[in-house]
Amino acid sequence: MDAMTNSTLGLENRTFHGTGGVSAGNREEGFRPAFRDAQTGRVYASRFASGQPAPFHLLDGLPDELVIARHASGRVIAVKPSIASGFVRRGRFYTRDEAARAVAH
Repeated sequence: MDAMTNSTLGLENRTFHGTGGVSAGNREEGFRPAFRDAQTGRVYASRFASGQPAPFHLLDGLPDELVIARHASGRVIAVKPSIASGFVRRGRFYTRDEAARAVAH
């Protein structure tokens, strides 16, 4: 399992383009971008570095204990391999696949 990076997020966005597996495709259905740590089961809302909610997947707002690499500017380059991007709706975490299927029905 490789670390989650901005490149990983870009690939996922291209893979799910035009579906409910991206924020633009599911926002109207009440989904909010989030991350889940497979090791702990904890879910983290996507946030800007300032702590404000982000309308898309962004690594910069994740807690330091998940970060494995930063750029000299302080921006997050990579987080633990156990981190997966997805969405939260009504308190439940959805993977990108699950969100895409939920929106399609």
